[in-house]
Amino acid sequence: MIYIGVTGWGDHDTLYENVSPRDKLKEYGAHFPIVEVDTTFYAVQPLRNAKKWVKETPKDFKFIVKAYQGMTGHQRGEIPFETKDEMFNAFKESLAPYVDAGKLAMVLLQFPPWYDCKKEHVDYIRYCREQLKEFPLALEFRHQSWFRPEFRDKTLMFMRKEGWIHSICDEPQAGEGSVPRVLEATHKDATLVRFHGRNLYGWNNPNGGDWREVRYLYRYNRAELEEWIPHIHHLHETSNDLYVLFNNNSGGDAADNAKQLIELLGLEYGGLAPKQLDLF
Repeated sequence: MIYIGVTGWGDHDTLYENVSPRDKLKEYGAHFPIVEVDTTFYAVQPLRNAKKWVKETPKDFKFIVKAYQGMTGHQRGEIPFETKDEMFNAFKESLAPYVDAGKLAMVLLQFPPWYDCKKEHVDYIRYCREQLKEFPLALEFRHQSWFRPEFRDKTLMFMRKEGWIHSICDEPQAGEGSVPRVLEATHKDATLVRFHGRNLYGWNNPNGGDWREVRYLYRYNRAELEEWIPHIHHLHETSNDLYVLFNNNSGGDAADNAKQLIELLGLEYGGLAPKQLDLF
């Protein structure tokens, strides 16, 4: 199956009209069959949150849960855990509601732009795999070195051997802190594609503003989405399920682009939540 959705559910204004913040996920489930949980990147979430989110979504809805930033080397400040094992154990425990409900598509480990291809980083990725071995895991690189000609095939072979789902990126080619589009599945069960936009100038130049708001400010046009259609079919042929997420939401474009791609692919999803109706 091809699942299409967006990252997070709170900021997509075109999906919500007269919907309170506490009901946004319920309404989101009327539009898309998957979502990326990005709050888990900033803090390991209490069980009550995951239980609430699982309860508010349809039976066949799927979550892609982003790994906590302390696990992937993003967090430069103090980590609120005494050991790495304690941190990983807390994160694993927070996944129980998704697993129990059969709604966990995968855990996404996205490593930072400075995380280059070298032995100590490969060893740490192996450590992560061992710590999270009971879960389906997706791996996303942000440093170009992993896919340089001398490492590309070795990186893909490593991912296949270690059982990693490939998180394929569509993003601007802006030097070492970006990765090329590598259209290779590494796991027979699933492949993940994440659309980050193509804001070449804004990728590395926040110009004094919030870099997240600048970096992901981009709207894909129809031609750019159409060029992905044969790639999506190819990837789906080489893995059972294909998950596609739009992360270009600085300007509110992700949900619209996701719906546009669903239309271009001729997809229709059953089992979505009923859309909320206004009183009049």
